[in-house]
Amino acid sequence: MANITEATTAYSNALNQLKKAANPEDGGESSGAAFGDLLKQSLQTAVETQHKSEKVSGAALAGKADMTDVLQAVTDAEVALNTVLAVRDKVVQAYEQVMRTPM
Repeated sequence: MANITEATTAYSNALNQLKKAANPEDGGESSGAAFGDLLKQSLQTAVETQHKSEKVSGAALAGKADMTDVLQAVTDAEVALNTVLAVRDKVVQAYEQVMRTPM
């Protein structure tokens, strides 16, 4: 049940971040800065997921964690890593496309 609650909270936080990025407040924040903040926070979340996976795996080796917890943590880490790699690939692809544009 905690996993469902955590997932709901994570999706809610991501939705709120996207809303903030799409509609920056009149405080002078540009959408570029909002996108950068969103990207930075997403990367930090991915790193935290990797650390959690390592901790749970270590606890399993010590006999203090259930295998389902380990499987869930490793799967979450794998999804986070694949997402980061996909975003990186798209950024590189966009950069290469801009560099091919004649000036």
